[in-house]
Amino acid sequence: MRVLAASLIVAMLCCSHSPARANDAAPISVTDRQAIEHVITSQLDAFHQDAGDAAFGFASPNIQAMFGDAPHFMAMVRQAYPPVYRWRSFKFGQLTTTNERVVQNVMLVGPDGAAALALYTMEREQDGTWRIDGCALTKPLGLST
Repeated sequence: MRVLAASLIVAMLCCSHSPARANDAAPISVTDRQAIEHVITSQLDAFHQDAGDAAFGFASPNIQAMFGDAPHFMAMVRQAYPPVYRWRSFKFGQLTTTNERVVQNVMLVGPDGAAALALYTMEREQDGTWRIDGCALTKPLGLST
């Protein structure tokens, strides 16, 4: 039940607005795209290695405040996001900016071999760095199961 509640909170954060996010008027530069991909890749690698502190470090301040520490964050990811936690492979897709939100699509193959689409909501911090402010899992378009 706690995992479901935590997952719902993460999903709600994906829909919230914050002044630290990029806006529609400013296109995402190649440098920012690379930085976003680097942050997501680094967190995915940290999950794969059970490096909780490192994985937690790529989360936005809002996410960090919500979970409080790396062990609680990792427990939620293990329970609610198996394709993210134990991915077999991943590939970056489209990056979109909508309603002041930057969302990076990532195609994953999970531990069971099933494909998943992860929608990573990104947040630009005041120092210019990018952090992960939420992740929603869905089935890729065209898959019926």
